[in-house]
Amino acid sequence: MHIYAFGSVCRGEIDIESDIDLLAIVDGDDHQFNPDFYSIYSYKRIAELWAEGNPFAWHLAIESRMIYASDKTNYIETLGLPSEYRKWRQDCLKFFNLYCKAIGSIQTSGNSMVFEMSTIFLALRNFATCFLLGKRKVRNFSRRSALQMGKNSLNLSENTYELLKRSRILSIRGTGKMISRKEVESSIDELKSIKTWMECLLTEV
Repeated sequence: MHIYAFGSVCRGEIDIESDIDLLAIVDGDDHQFNPDFYSIYSYKRIAELWAEGNPFAWHLAIESRMIYASDKTNYIETLGLPSEYRKWRQDCLKFFNLYCKAIGSIQTSGNSMVFEMSTIFLALRNFATCFLLGKRKVRNFSRRSALQMGKNSLNLSENTYELLKRSRILSIRGTGKMISRKEVESSIDELKSIKTWMECLLTEV
């Protein structure tokens, strides 16, 4: 059994809204870990992610820190660097489509604004991370990766970005100040501009 911390706490991005991401790598079905607090993976699945060059594998390889090892070895360290990330084109298109579905839902119904705004945040962050890792060979797993792409950065105001991030925290943790319809409506033009940003990068893909 191996336990690691990863994410903002290891990246030095921790703030009052941060939690601590924990990974448990176990043999087979091990039910002693609560999936509400741990990302739980088998050794076989971790090895598969490394072979695929999956962004999560790169994230762990670059930023995780070991907390506990039953055999006193650093399992992730023994794996070396993951393979080259080759599925980035498909993944970028997947997150583009996820964004389109979410913004469409907001414009037509608006009945689940927190969920759809959270989905937009997930889509734009992961789109940026996948594009940077696959196309540019840049390893950026920050929650602000879309804003840290140089000339290709997403042009979004800090207020709108914070609204999206707040929605994400509300959706996955159920904590924080509820977003209002007025806030979403005031940011809708900026939210629609995300499509243009993604489409421009997809021309490179």
